[in-house]
Amino acid sequence: MDVSRPTPQVARVWLNRPEVRNAFNDEVIAALTSTFAELAQDEQLRVIVLGAHGKAFCAGADLNWMKAMAGYSWEENRADAQKLADMLWTLDQCPVPIVGRIQGDCYAGGMGLAAVCDVLVAVAGATFCLSEARLGLLPATISPYVVRALGQPASRRYMVTAERFSAARAYALGMVHELATAETLDDQVDELVRTLVANGPQATRACKRLVQDVSGAPITEALRAETARRIADIRARDEGREGVASFLNKRPPSWLVG
Repeated sequence: MDVSRPTPQVARVWLNRPEVRNAFNDEVIAALTSTFAELAQDEQLRVIVLGAHGKAFCAGADLNWMKAMAGYSWEENRADAQKLADMLWTLDQCPVPIVGRIQGDCYAGGMGLAAVCDVLVAVAGATFCLSEARLGLLPATISPYVVRALGQPASRRYMVTAERFSAARAYALGMVHELATAETLDDQVDELVRTLVANGPQATRACKRLVQDVSGAPITEALRAETARRIADIRARDEGREGVASFLNKRPPSWLVG
């Protein structure tokens, strides 16, 4: 895996096993977990781009890893699956917005990675697939994120049929946010990066947490009070005061860089 920091505000994380279509194994799962846990602690960071080298974004599980797992006991299988579940949770809970760059096929566990991204840009020729049922398996650990991103009706279809579907279909279902050509992919990702970097750093993180916390929650008196508290908190912070002042005075806010 490659990690770069072109600026203090931006990190780029690349899956780098193109010879096996960037498939998962123990090392990849551990590296993603530790990398995102570390990036989550960086207060300067405003956006993470998650991409992959080679023709495929991620083909799911590595074949050699699957061969090794064939002889695992139930407890060994559970422990192994728990590592993948914990890795996805680490990415999902990262306070820094993640832009997913899907340049090629995205299968099985790769769909879990795509589903935890906050914004997903995919080339129109990419193919998606929840292929586990073909192998007599199920997409259990990735399911909370895929169902959230793809929606329940589409998830029911594509999990039970294991059909491939296009990036255009994923876009129509709302999982993919922007479609690109191979030539425009990086330009579109870079434009999103610039947009995120221009926003209030703490406000952006607070927006990400807000969506996670209110999604699916009943609109109770307690929730209304909590949302009122959150806007009051952020208005009273230096960043909120600076943002409002810069808008009213028609000047750039102090957090803009470059």
